[in-house]
Amino acid sequence: MTDQPRDSHELDEATAAEVGSFGDAAGESTDATEVEAGLGSDRGNAGAEGAVAEGDLGDDLTLAQTDARRAQRDVAALTADLQRLQAEYLNYKRRVERDRELVRENATYAALAPITEVLDTIDRAREHGPLDDGLRAVAEQLERIVSGLGLTKFGRPGDPFDPRIHEALSHVGEDPTVMVTTCKIVAKSGYRIGDRVVRAAQVLVVDPAPVKGERDSDEEPGEETSDAGPGPDESGDAGEERAPGEPAEQATADES
Repeated sequence: MTDQPRDSHELDEATAAEVGSFGDAAGESTDATEVEAGLGSDRGNAGAEGAVAEGDLGDDLTLAQTDARRAQRDVAALTADLQRLQAEYLNYKRRVERDRELVRENATYAALAPITEVLDTIDRAREHGPLDDGLRAVAEQLERIVSGLGLTKFGRPGDPFDPRIHEALSHVGEDPTVMVTTCKIVAKSGYRIGDRVVRAAQVLVVDPAPVKGERDSDEEPGEETSDAGPGPDESGDAGEERAPGEPAEQATADES
């Protein structure tokens, strides 16, 4: 069969269809190119934004480290202030306790100092004989009370003399049985509160007797005889003597 010539209208439609297909393909290619370009632009923008974000993060980290160091310095300064305040408080507390104890000791001292005279009277009464029952009870109660308050009695015959706690009224000689200056007689007992002396013990003391060799060595040596030759008046003949009443010049002339 021979081909029938196509109608011009049909040819135009076929050509238009082919051209349309080519146009669609070109349009799709353009769209793909635009999409790829858009993706590349987005990637570039994302990279730039990432770099900016990293720079901001580094700045924030530097600021955070600076703030942390500042906070550490503040903490160290506040800790030093707290330690100083704590030390000052402890020193103040110790000082207050020491002052309170000193006030208590002073008050006790002021209250017990006059009572020592009463205790002396009781001791003298005991030297004369046993106390009556009533007086003995009062004396023993008083001694218990002052002892409970810290008042202690010291000073006995035979104690070594200590000028810090003894008051020597006089020396009563020497005693060969002692090695140091010793309290021989106690006139009044001493009293103290702790290490604080309320009243020194009033005593009469004896000194140790020196050893015989030491006594001899202390004596002054006697005068030694001189070995010098005869004096001027002893020179010459012993028989030539100056006559009584003769002047010295005349005697010298006669001798010459």
